Amino acid sequence: MDRKLKTGLTAPRLALAATTAIAALALPGCMTSAAPPAQVSFDKAHGALAKGQVDKAIAHAEAAVLADPRNPGFRALLGAAYLEAGRFQSAATSFGDALDLGDDNPRTVLSFALARIALGEGRAAASVLDEYADSIDPADLGLALALAGQPERGAGVLVNAVRASDEASPKLRQNLAYTYALAGNWKMARVMAAEDVPADQLDARLGEWATAAAPEMFQQRIAALLDVTPRADAGQPQRLALANFPAQEVMVAEAAAQGDVSADEEPVQVAAAESSPAFTQAFAPAEPAIATVEPASSQGLRYVSNPVVQQLGVRGTGAPRVAGAVPQRRMAATAAAVQAPVAKPEGTHLVQLGAYSSKLEAERGWVVLKAKFPQLGDRSPVITQAVVNGRTFWRVAADGFGRQSARAMCGTVKSAGRGCFAYAASSPPKGAVASEVRVAARTR
Repeated sequence: MDRKLKTGLTAPRLALAATTAIAALALPGCMTSAAPPAQVSFDKAHGALAKGQVDKAIAHAEAAVLADPRNPGFRALLGAAYLEAGRFQSAATSFGDALDLGDDNPRTVLSFALARIALGEGRAAASVLDEYADSIDPADLGLALALAGQPERGAGVLVNAVRASDEASPKLRQNLAYTYALAGNWKMARVMAAEDVPADQLDARLGEWATAAAPEMFQQRIAALLDVTPRADAGQPQRLALANFPAQEVMVAEAAAQGDVSADEEPVQVAAAESSPAFTQAFAPAEPAIATVEPASSQGLRYVSNPVVQQLGVRGTGAPRVAGAVPQRRMAATAAAVQAPVAKPEGTHLVQLGAYSSKLEAERGWVVLKAKFPQLGDRSPVITQAVVNGRTFWRVAADGFGRQSARAMCGTVKSAGRGCFAYAASSPPKGAVASEVRVAARTR
């Protein structure tokens, strides 16, 4: 297949060849704490992925993660393998776990964002892109924002990059042309595309972009960009869930905190998640691939991983007082009012979602959590410093819940394989040593 100049994203894959980069991410952890089997599995996964043996790469990468579950490089490699297989849900989870563990490599951020876009979660992807915008190549950031459903913002980033460069690269120009197309500005898309696309191929190129620009084509756009075929995906196996392998300080923090939750808070009962079933072999129809400025390299790795609403009961008011009523009836009305369930108003409870070793990691953790759980979109984060058994850490919670809605939120979080507990604002977990910090949303 001819893969010349269809959008300019080096491999609009935001794929940036990464064999050495991911090795650098993983090796420090391996040399200091990983068991030898983890390194062996990582090397096998890396080699299989470079050869295009995707299923083997996934098997070896899963083994590496199971052997060393808190190594961000291993999680990122697993995400790359899932992405090559067209398993966007699993890829989003694995890249998100890598970010949770402190991986701030632009490739991992972009990979996480593209996987979320492929799942139809453009707003969450854009939030993560905003958080890491300063570290991402503008040529990739602009197109990623456009794919996330914000083509005007993406075009602005790319136009500024073109103006700032002495000589714009074909990748930058073609990413801008494609972004104009996604924004519906076909005049500018044609002008910019003509800079690199031969005249006899220009109409065909714009036609391909027009087909891909329909709003409902979000998954096909990402699949074509990465040259993968989407596969039915039940998600990353539960046995690999990051919540199964908390850091020592997090286990101490959560155990200490939950031990101090007020007595009226019943533990959230969540059914244990079953292991993922065997994945179906049915493949979605492949869309015409969008070729790239640079040909795909067999040695390159690509990195691009129902709100629960529980209605509260209506506060009981008892029977109305009626003039002349007999005393027994008044007493019955009073008793009914006392016995009627009274719902606590929203805002009385918080949901603790994690604990981190620094305030910066906690703030980044909140961004990733919001991307994973859309239910947190209208909640405010509360970050508090705490010391338990001599260890200092930062807790991340979301506020604005009532008792029942907090329990429902925790049920959702736990079902996704993460730790969570709810507590009353009047009875915070013990160990706090500083006043709460509310993180303002970043605006751009």
